[in-house]
Amino acid sequence: QVQLVESGGGLVQPGGSLRLSCAASTSIVSFESMAWYRQAPGKERELVASISRYTRETYASSVRGRVTISRDIAEQTVYLQMNSVKPEDTAVYYCKATLDSWRQYWGQGTQVTVSS
Repeated sequence: QVQLVESGGGLVQPGGSLRLSCAASTSIVSFESMAWYRQAPGKERELVASISRYTRETYASSVRGRVTISRDIAEQTVYLQMNSVKPEDTAVYYCKATLDSWRQYWGQGTQVTVSS
């Protein structure tokens, strides 16, 4: 069992920045991948960004160029740096850890609200 704890969400003005953190309860070095998803009210959960075991990064087209995913093995933490945020980035952001094909874990989510 892997516990994931997200933090860093909150209220931010359009054009601002924030960094989300996802701390894992165990080493993440061997995880197949880690990812950030988001779910806005009335919408399905969608992938924002992911980073593989080999540090290959993927991004949703809606955030590419504004968002960076990274990981700190020593801190067992994955980050999501969000810049130039927009109101449409408002959502609950979830961290997901994929250990292999049959083991996946989710965090509890952190709210991000972009508003002036």
